Amino acid sequence: MDTSYDVRIYKTDVYKGKRTTTYNVRWSVGGRRFKEPFKTTALAESFRSELVAAARKGEAFRVEDGQPVSAARASKETPWFTLACDFADMKWPRSAATTRRTHAEALMTATLAMLTNIGGRPESEVLRRALGRWAFNPVLRDRDDRPEDIVRALDWLKRGTLPVSALRKPDILRALLDGLTRKVDGEQAAPSVVSRKRRIIGTLMEYAVERGVLDENPIPALKWSAPQTSQGIDRRRVANPVQARTLIQSVGTQRRSGPRLVAFFGCLYYAALRPEEAVALNKHDLSLPAAGWGTLYVGRAEPYAGRHWTDSGKNRDARQLKQRARGEVRPVPSPPELTALLHAHMKQFGTAPDGRLFRGERNGEELPKLTIIRAWKRARLETFTPEVAATPLAGTPYDLRHAAVSTWLNGGVPATTVAEWAGHSVEVLLKIYAKCLYGSDVLTQQRVQAALGHRTG
Repeated sequence: MDTSYDVRIYKTDVYKGKRTTTYNVRWSVGGRRFKEPFKTTALAESFRSELVAAARKGEAFRVEDGQPVSAARASKETPWFTLACDFADMKWPRSAATTRRTHAEALMTATLAMLTNIGGRPESEVLRRALGRWAFNPVLRDRDDRPEDIVRALDWLKRGTLPVSALRKPDILRALLDGLTRKVDGEQAAPSVVSRKRRIIGTLMEYAVERGVLDENPIPALKWSAPQTSQGIDRRRVANPVQARTLIQSVGTQRRSGPRLVAFFGCLYYAALRPEEAVALNKHDLSLPAAGWGTLYVGRAEPYAGRHWTDSGKNRDARQLKQRARGEVRPVPSPPELTALLHAHMKQFGTAPDGRLFRGERNGEELPKLTIIRAWKRARLETFTPEVAATPLAGTPYDLRHAAVSTWLNGGVPATTVAEWAGHSVEVLLKIYAKCLYGSDVLTQQRVQAALGHRTG
């Protein structure tokens, strides 16, 4: 390894482009010039300070890449990418498919903040694909049928990330955490997403301590705060009974898949089922009279994760109910309207061979997530005026569940009963779902006015 003590470190060069500003640290070793770009002046100055400190100590620099010899020793430490892959592998066996995918998303975001600038770096889009789908999936990572650009990207990542020990430096750790607050397109991520990613990275840090890679978790000592997460549902999303019924009826008028989804959306609204619970609903889970009130015995959920993240290779992962032990069943009342919808659905479409109620038109087995989303979007556009459709009102199928719980609460059903039906603790219910329907403010104002001794019209 050729080294030299002829080191010159120049002033940081600032390049202001149309969209971003780049801070280039410039130096030379043995007459050979080097340049390292950074997105912030803090990162640039930190790197430059390390070069200056090494030069003042009389340390030799490598002519090949311009790095101090100490950096060569540090590079033998555990790379971030290696630790992140080990963490994903450790979590994989006992994690739900959706959790596996969530871990991969958080690790991808963090890894993008830990990249070095060694030669041969793949394009950003290729790196994101390699990280988002392949790198943190132990089933896919070493498969022989990987695309060539993915193979090259994964090989580069093995040597192209900073060592985990670099996170002891506040500027690098802060850059990683700041990266969690942004989406791929640079826009601000939702606070709930940031909070979830922050928890995952915090768990990874504890794993690094457990492995002996770090002496302690550096995050608590850093003065950094995640965006505050709202605990409640935006009341503008909550549809009233007329709006909800109209949307569900609109779904039924859509050609091909629409009629198959009326009872599905009915389960979300009239029984407050989560979409993954409604998808898994089986004929044997129903206790329905010919008409009137019945009961749904909800005991399974099939959240959509994508076939690359499930053990079965299917897009949906068979799971127990959320926050419940495997085999636990939650009884939910079926109002007369839902009872009628379910009978009509089974009469027209029957059930799958295994008894499931809702299935796709083409494959006959699995109800595609995209089919659900498309049907709901069309229903909103057909039901609402353009001005209303542009608002958050009933923006997603899940908002039918919010509307159901809000309707129960505002109808006077005790919170303990609502929590039992919805599958929540009372504390979570009152913190998140206790939302008023449109028009309830007027009623509340009238009650206050009457209490003050004024007559109401």
